[in-house]
Amino acid sequence: MGMTAIISTPYSRDLGDELRHLRETCTTFHGRAMAVQLGWDPSKVSDVELGKVRASEVDLVQYLATCGKNIDFANEFRRRYYNAFDLFFAQLPDDLRTLVMTEAMASKIISLDIMTMPGLVQVEDYVRELFVDSHIEAPEDIEKFVRARIERQAILKRPNRPECLFYVHELALRMQLGTAAIREDQYLRLLFNTHIIRIVPAHITAFRSPCVLYEFEKAPSVVYCETDMAKVFAQEKTAVARAKRLFQRLDAVALDEEQSRSMLMDYISALREDSDVPGSGLA
Repeated sequence: MGMTAIISTPYSRDLGDELRHLRETCTTFHGRAMAVQLGWDPSKVSDVELGKVRASEVDLVQYLATCGKNIDFANEFRRRYYNAFDLFFAQLPDDLRTLVMTEAMASKIISLDIMTMPGLVQVEDYVRELFVDSHIEAPEDIEKFVRARIERQAILKRPNRPECLFYVHELALRMQLGTAAIREDQYLRLLFNTHIIRIVPAHITAFRSPCVLYEFEKAPSVVYCETDMAKVFAQEKTAVARAKRLFQRLDAVALDEEQSRSMLMDYISALREDSDVPGSGLA
């Protein structure tokens, strides 16, 4: 077959899916017909499109040429594909495809957020305020990013949704983002989801960076860390083991569901009391 099976990664699965999409939109071939056209074993097309095996440069060029793509397109795709199977890889913050696909495929998602609420349970006005407040994104792009984040939340409504647990540091509750009304709306969203939320009290200060652990039915676990400058996916065993230890520690120190609910209600009550004070500026 000319290829060796190696461990798939979020990026190899993403790029494999991109190849499948090219075949479906640029040719009339289903997988088996594509294999005949290329002179490949039928399973090879499937494995490449699922990101399970690394296609050689010749394989990639032949595949893309069959999809009617020119050499410039092939070179650009090869450049991205070159690191697709790396156990650590970084992407630009506005590249969402790999992240969306990772969330959609996950059977379990465990996360720690410190300064902001978890993306999958953010309310729309809170999302918008995050982008506006940062002044990083071009104003005309903000609505596109807001829409994309809200659309990602659809996975929580699926019948086969991933099992989720979101650890939220109390610092995120204290952040004065947007108006009191936006913050109250966001606290209420957390309150309605306390079965998957655990608050980490403010005096727990050992955790300094947000982190997400994705687990899958048939693929290795992946750790994901995001900054304003880059997204980093790690599938390397040591990184995954560190993340699992982090979440074991959080399980020991975070508030339970009832305590988390109680704290959120306190924050909502405090907001409402403040907004009743004349001239408080919080109304």
